[in-house]
Amino acid sequence: MISGVLCDMDGTLVDSNALHAEAWHRTFQRFGFSVSFQQALRQIGKGGDQLIPVFVPEPDLERLRKPIEEYRKNLFETEYFPRVTAFPSARQLLLRMKASGLRIAIASSASKEDLVRLKEIASIADLAEEETSNDDAEHSKPSPDIFLAALQRLALKPEQTLALGDTPWDIESARNAGIATVALTSGGWSEDELWEAGASEVYRGAAHLLEQFQNSAFLRS
Repeated sequence: MISGVLCDMDGTLVDSNALHAEAWHRTFQRFGFSVSFQQALRQIGKGGDQLIPVFVPEPDLERLRKPIEEYRKNLFETEYFPRVTAFPSARQLLLRMKASGLRIAIASSASKEDLVRLKEIASIADLAEEETSNDDAEHSKPSPDIFLAALQRLALKPEQTLALGDTPWDIESARNAGIATVALTSGGWSEDELWEAGASEVYRGAAHLLEQFQNSAFLRS
């Protein structure tokens, strides 16, 4: 019996993945690295600690990691955060989960500060019982730390929960914590790609999952 859901934010409840990718693309350009928008988009879902080493050679990491993170953060906050919007039915989906007796924890690679703003955008601040961010984990997704911290806060076992995410990195992170993932294509990955990554179910987005909720894994014993 499923008792809880560990819910991602970016690309799952709020439409932000392409905005993050554009900010990373511009940031890497600023520091002299040729990283296309599409290359950056395929890494969204990871935290900066996991994403930066994909594109920055090891000899440069120690010198450039912090300046890159700071530049990207400032760029996103000033130019892209104001453009983040909630996906249709995001709040209604979580309301349906709560009405079904599910306990909700947000499990995001965002910073705690950014997570506050994202919850406000999605209008779900009153619906999540617990939350974990990259501030609560030694390593961000696809490491399992964020999901493990959320599990601990809900005091649930992996088999009592499902993750809700939108990228292979969410699926890998949850799997590493022993949790199955219901995936949404709203983050930019195809249905086939999410199945191949190991999703237990795939929906087109929050609104589609809400429509099909009665028959979803969240209500299956």
